[in-house]
Amino acid sequence: MLRDPPERRSVDDLLSFGVVNLDKPPGPSAHQVTGWVRDMADVDRAAHSGTLDPKVTGCLPTLLGNATRMAQVFLEGSKEYVSVLELHGPAPADIDSTVAEFESKLYQKPPRKSAVSRRLRVREIYDLDLLEVKDRQALLRIRCESGTYIRKLCHDLGLALGTGGHMGHLRRTATDPFDDADLVTLHDLKDALAFAAEGDESWLRDVVAPAERALSHLPSVTIANSAAREVANGAPVYAPGVFDVDAARGDLVACFTDDGSAVCLGELVGDADADSGTVVSLEAVLV
Repeated sequence: MLRDPPERRSVDDLLSFGVVNLDKPPGPSAHQVTGWVRDMADVDRAAHSGTLDPKVTGCLPTLLGNATRMAQVFLEGSKEYVSVLELHGPAPADIDSTVAEFESKLYQKPPRKSAVSRRLRVREIYDLDLLEVKDRQALLRIRCESGTYIRKLCHDLGLALGTGGHMGHLRRTATDPFDDADLVTLHDLKDALAFAAEGDESWLRDVVAPAERALSHLPSVTIANSAAREVANGAPVYAPGVFDVDAARGDLVACFTDDGSAVCLGELVGDADADSGTVVSLEAVLV
């Protein structure tokens, strides 16, 4: 069954295939917060955009219902953080130039308390800005590859500066395609659900977005409704059903019908201009 266009969905449909740009509070784990959202929204599943430690706050987009099938999309974009680097001695005169050297690809081994195996890997720091230095604290803005450990970055910065150092406060300000411009608190969500139960849906529609918003940073493929129905039954996307491609071969792509409704995620493997053959091999069916 194909969904209605995002702008015409009922509240129940929105909650069963939606996303909340959640502002994670300090204290609970990301897993706990996601469980609370699931229970408040009364849906069977919810999934977050990447683990944040209990003390860390900020941008934690949370997928609801069937939208959890697309959780992998958060591995495709960058993350942005604001962090306090706690130095173990006075900031050296060359702190600016030393910090700038870390704007590159770095080797990292995850810490002992992590959700992944502790194997050496490479993560890229796209932008690293020194915003302010005061006493033994340095305020950093970091835009980096998904999976970067900011705690490890701060430790390594402290070693390079010769003072030693560790991560103090950390807040995630963005995870593609979301940022902190329109974050929603748990209280906002709870209140919006209560108003919706009384017949006022307007606040809930501001708080919960159609799940398609989580796909807006991906290359896209537009397909016919007939092709979407075949995908719903497990078929790949074949050339005759493709209207438009805005992607390169090998990309992870999001497929939509021409009214903007998400159909599937997959890899672009073929030529849409061909008379036949597979254009997108499926990774996640969303209808």
